[in-house]
Amino acid sequence: MALLEINDLCVRFQTNDGEVGAVNHVSLRVDPGETLGVVGESGSGKSQLSFAIMGLLARNGRASGSVRFDGQEILNAPPRLLNRIRAEKIAMIFQDPMTSLNPYMRVADQMAEVLTLHKGMSRREAVAESVRMLDAVRIPDAKGRVRLYPHEFSGGMRQRVMIAMALLCRPQLLIADEPTTALDVTVQAQIMRLLADLQREFGMAMILITHDLGVVAGSCERVAVMYGGRIRESGPVGPLFHDPAHPYTQGLLAAIPRIDHDDEELAAIPGAPPNMTRPPPGCAFEPRCPYRRDECAASDPALDPFAEARARACFAPLADLRAHRETVHLAEDEAIMPVAAFAGASPSTLDKP
Repeated sequence: MALLEINDLCVRFQTNDGEVGAVNHVSLRVDPGETLGVVGESGSGKSQLSFAIMGLLARNGRASGSVRFDGQEILNAPPRLLNRIRAEKIAMIFQDPMTSLNPYMRVADQMAEVLTLHKGMSRREAVAESVRMLDAVRIPDAKGRVRLYPHEFSGGMRQRVMIAMALLCRPQLLIADEPTTALDVTVQAQIMRLLADLQREFGMAMILITHDLGVVAGSCERVAVMYGGRIRESGPVGPLFHDPAHPYTQGLLAAIPRIDHDDEELAAIPGAPPNMTRPPPGCAFEPRCPYRRDECAASDPALDPFAEARARACFAPLADLRAHRETVHLAEDEAIMPVAAFAGASPSTLDKP
């Protein structure tokens, strides 16, 4: 049984400019111990998807569909149930640790509060457990630094504190929303290796929300590519990277800087993401798509299976995409392996099927 199962999830916001459809008919699942990557540009709906799962939508937002965790429906559940699940079952790491941590409270107070409230520990026990968790995320001199304020930590150390807080109650599922944003590449690699180690140690599943395909290459078993609030392609990381089946996925991969082609211009996807207050009637990617056809402007294709464990939402024939992929060298191992190496992946992560 899936640990998390999402069916036909929609998220709508009422704004002064009209209704915004941030997430549109998304269905996916996460199995115990699995890492699922959710990829897309800013505004594609990745973060709102995670907020809907956690019951953290803004006041003007509403969600419909189904989100089942460990067999229990949690979408729009009563606050008491959601608070218990967020405390004990599902944890989340937010994008910016500086704004997620209370700047007026010492780290010890913020971490101990979680344990005294949800685990019934005494203050002394909670601080001791907080120190142990800071040690687990490899913060030097955890016993001394637990008394510091957030601004006394570097960006990478603050992110480690956020990870430690998220894991205090040993969750079954961790949602990491852009966990390496604003960190330099060395610290990014350290954070991702740390998350992988902690995931193995605690046996938890993880949803990794990111725009960085290098991070996905090194960390995930499966990936869902979002655009315009919908999943456009999904599948295992290796087959999807080696044989992208949607023009948007192909564009994202082509835009990765490559260390083996110094003289090539950096590829870019033309145009801009859609305005979701006035979405196009057909496929949201149609205005930017080099393969667009008449039906693309008229209707939005469904996410349909086309190979084992793979699905895509596109009218363009796969043969056309594969022919173009050969032209731009995306079929070569070198197109992917520098990405995996940057993210700390082993070569087996992206072995061809």
